[in-house]
Amino acid sequence: MTNTDAETGRQHRRHRSRTEADQLAAEYEASGLNREAFCLQKGMPLKTLARYVTRYRKQQAGGSEPQRWIPVEIAGQPRQGSELSVLLSGGRRIEVKRGFDVGTLRQLVAVLEQA
Repeated sequence: MTNTDAETGRQHRRHRSRTEADQLAAEYEASGLNREAFCLQKGMPLKTLARYVTRYRKQQAGGSEPQRWIPVEIAGQPRQGSELSVLLSGGRRIEVKRGFDVGTLRQLVAVLEQA
């Protein structure tokens, strides 16, 4: 967040800790909002959020290794009524139906990735 000094007209930037920056990036990811709406809500510049989110995503992906595609195999028919079904390691399954809430799915994935 920037504040302007009334006498000098200089802007003062708010410095956030790495923890605060990561928390904001996680909140943005789970919010379902676009960047503009999230930044307006939090009173922060778009470029700052972009930097936080980029760093956060790299950290979540394991640091310095780039994200990569992995092969998948479609096994059998999807369960009745589900539009999308993803089987995760450890036997966890995510199933979503038409009209699902994207924000809720983002929160679920974020929690499962931390587990």
